[in-house]
Parts: sequence; structure tokens; C-alpha cells
Amino acid sequence: MRTRPATGRRRVALALSALLGSTALAAVPMNATAAAADGLAVQYRTSSGGATADQSEPWLKVRNTGASTLQLSQVKIRYYFKADSANASYRFACSWAVKGCANITGTFGTLSHPTATADRYLEIAFTSGAGTLGPGADTGDMQLRFYQSNWQTLNQADDYSFNSSLTSYADWNKVTAQLAGSTVWGTAPEGNDPTDPTDPTDPTDPPGGGQTLFDDFAYTSHTDPALSAHGWNVRSNSGGPGVPGATWDPSKVTFPTVSGNSVMNLQTSTAGTAESTRQTEVVSKSTKFKNGTYAARVKFTDAPASGPDGDHLVQTFFTINDLKAPMADDYSEYDFEYLPNGGWGETGNILYTTSWETYNPDPWQAVNQHTEARQSYAGWHDLIVTIDSGSIKYYIDGQLFGTHDAQYLPERPMSINFNQWLIDLNGQTSTTARAYDEQVDYVLHVKDQVLTPAQVAAKVAAYRGAGTAFVDEVPAS
Repeated sequence: MRTRPATGRRRVALALSALLGSTALAAVPMNATAAAADGLAVQYRTSSGGATADQSEPWLKVRNTGASTLQLSQVKIRYYFKADSANASYRFACSWAVKGCANITGTFGTLSHPTATADRYLEIAFTSGAGTLGPGADTGDMQLRFYQSNWQTLNQADDYSFNSSLTSYADWNKVTAQLAGSTVWGTAPEGNDPTDPTDPTDPTDPPGGGQTLFDDFAYTSHTDPALSAHGWNVRSNSGGPGVPGATWDPSKVTFPTVSGNSVMNLQTSTAGTAESTRQTEVVSKSTKFKNGTYAARVKFTDAPASGPDGDHLVQTFFTINDLKAPMADDYSEYDFEYLPNGGWGETGNILYTTSWETYNPDPWQAVNQHTEARQSYAGWHDLIVTIDSGSIKYYIDGQLFGTHDAQYLPERPMSINFNQWLIDLNGQTSTTARAYDEQVDYVLHVKDQVLTPAQVAAKVAAYRGAGTAFVDEVPAS
């Protein structure tokens, strides 16, 4: 990370035949919804009771009322609700499930046709590990919950699928279910049948390698032995980027608990001199990451945690390998960089995403492609970059931010990095001490798979629901 210059019914029958076995085909009527109602039901109860709560707790069971065994990986359930604000973001969790929380995913979607009681949905799906459901059997308890990312109070009174009176399991038709892609249970809010081709359903699991690195950053301090054992190096060696003579200080990397969850906090501080400047960086020790999906939830800040504002600060999430020689063509780097106070010729806050082909440090020459937005990005953001054989794509909070060309694709594996540093000391000349924080909630890499933002959220939720704080399946390069 460097300084830069400026016919449908027949398809339903065939799908159900493949799911239930060829002997079932003759029993599939032309009315798919009627057929499904004979084979599958969803039961619901709420454990949160009141319409106002800090989280919604839809507990569910899927019941097989038919005569054939079904694969749970072919079942998807939707719970519909009204967002508490236009910009609200939500997180899913599984507290406990008979089938195992690791086998249950939860992703959020936006309805194509919002109503007075629903503009979002939580979609529950099952991995292959959930197994099958025989005739007459049910999944048992799935104790699910979701909440706003900022833990603001939820108002469930206007949520389509919520029913405060159902405190024991009962069939509930305001939750829908799909079987092999066809709606088989329940009634969606008007105009929002899950099989509507305009409705953005979650895609199936993509092809590819799939080996995953996930870290929830549940550590005690920068000296926690698990941090190094899990492949991270907290930087202490001198050098760029940033203010010449500044110190990269491992003690400024801490792991506080925020809203009940451990996060990694990188603090950068200065009193206006190089000697007083402390910068922070956490780097994966392995350079084994190349194509696939990279994701992190990062909190950028506009204002210092203490002291006067105005420094030319850079807050980052990026991948990189080493430059073997000036203008070497096998160099690669992919950046999210947020400058809350400007710098590099900018006078206000700006966010860059940059894909690098190569550069020459002296005299400076850069070959890269970047996308920028001049606005504040203070707060938590879901950052995703995907790399396949054709392009590099950057997403922020589920929205495509920039697409970069194939000439910038990586030739060699890279490391994963987070850092926070000062471009210079010209933005704020005061000698009063000040400190800035960047926080990281989690990091995820999935090798050789391009995941959608919804699939990233589902994968992270599955790990957290299973109580998995760290996994690294990515082979050494």
C-alpha cells in the first residue's frame, strides 16, 4: 500500500423429481403450489415476545408432511420484515439448532415490491451437512435471531412475519418456503413471490476451490500467542509508508469488545513530530492469497478519538506482494484506502479502491486503475474485493463500487493487510497529542470463488453461528 499521485411448470416437475426421486414425477400435479403444500410446512414461534426488542427472534421448524425424503439443502425459508430505517443494516445469528448452526445460513435481501409491512427479508438456507428430512419428520428447533448492526432497538409491530402471540410452535403462512426453487409454503407480501424472476434471490453455491480463511479477531492483545499462531504479524519494523522516522508500534493494536463482539483496533497517534508518531499495521505472514473473494468489515473514522483533528490519515484494507524490481510486471496490490481529511492533493474525505500493475518508487511512476468517491465513509462498512480470470470488482455495503480491467490481475500470490498511517504532518501542525482509531470486525478469504455480498454475509454468519472464531483452509502457495 503506497503513496500515489493524484415452460415453467414442467421445470418445476423435473426439479421436484430430481429432489424426491424419479418415482415422484407422476405424483407432481401441474399446480406446483398445491403439490408443495402437501409436502412441506413451516412452523414459527417468537421468543422475544414484545413488538419492541433489541433483536428479533424468529424460531422455526421445517416439517415434511409428504411421503418422500427431501434434501434440506434444497429448502429456503423467508421471514419478511420492515426495515427500521432506509439505511439500516442487519446481522444474522443462530443461537442453537438441532441440525447444527454451522449447517444453517441467514442472508438478507430487499424486496422488489415493498409494502407497508415488508421491504426486507431474512432468507434461511441449509448446507449439505444438514442432511435429509424423512416423511413426518421436522428439523427440530432452529433458534434464530437478527439485529441491527448498531444494536438500535427494533420495532417489530409492522413486520409482516412477526406474531407476538405465537410463543409456541404453530404452522405460520406468513413465512414462505421454497423447495427446489419453487414456492411450496406460505404467502409472501403482495407482489413478492420468491420465484418472481425480478426478485433477487440468493444464488447457489458457486463453483471453485472454496478453501477459506476466516478470523473473527477474538484475541486478548497483540502478544496473544494465538495471533501469531493464526498467521498474523503485528508490525514493528521501520520503513514506509507514512511519515519518515515514525514508529510502527505493536502495542497500539488492541482487541476491545464492542457490542459484545471482539474487534481489532488499530490506533495511530502523533504530537506533530516524526518522533512522536505511532502507526499500526497487521499483516498475514503467508503470501498465499490470489484469486477469489476478500472481505472485511471495517470501521472508518472521520474524527480523532482524542485531540485535534485534521491529519492526513490513511485507513486501509488491502492485499499485496513484494515489488522485486522497479516496474516489475509480476507485482500486485488491491486497496481500499480511506482518507478522512484528504491528502495526495485532496482537500476533503475520499475513498479509493485501487488495482496495481506495477510502480517505480524513484522517480515515481505508477501503473494502476482506481475508483474514488469524495464523501464521508465514517462508520462500519462491509468491504469486498473479488478477483477472477477477467476482472477485479470492489463492493461497499453490498453495492458495486468499481470494476477494474484484466490487465491488473495478479500474477503471484499476496498477503492480507490492514494498516493506518499518516501521509505527512502537514494536515495538522499542532503539537497537541491526538489519536485515531480504525477497527476491524472480521476478515474472510475464499480461494478461487467469486462470492456475492449476500454469500459473504451468509458464510460469516455460519461461522459465527457455529461459534467458529478462526479457520484457515487455504493451502500454502
